[in-house]
Amino acid sequence: MAKDKDKKELAVSDKADKKADKKKDSAKKQGKISRWFKDLKQEMKKVVWPSRKVVIANSIVVFAAMLGFAAYTFLLDKGFLWLFEKAISGRS
Repeated sequence: MAKDKDKKELAVSDKADKKADKKKDSAKKQGKISRWFKDLKQEMKKVVWPSRKVVIANSIVVFAAMLGFAAYTFLLDKGFLWLFEKAISGRS
């Protein structure tokens, strides 16, 4: 009977230890999260944001490149379609 009682006491103390460990882990995670946000705020202060003029100029370059690649892809697709149709039809 004494052994059963000892086992129950050990089980209860193990549960208490696990709960205490969970609380410590939770506190550590909370500290890490708040530290991450503090670091983020400091890093955002270091960012050099581009001017409106630079953003507009870069946007125009990206849009022009996108249109150029779209036109190239369209023409390539039409060319392959034409070749494929010629190969299947067998006509010159």
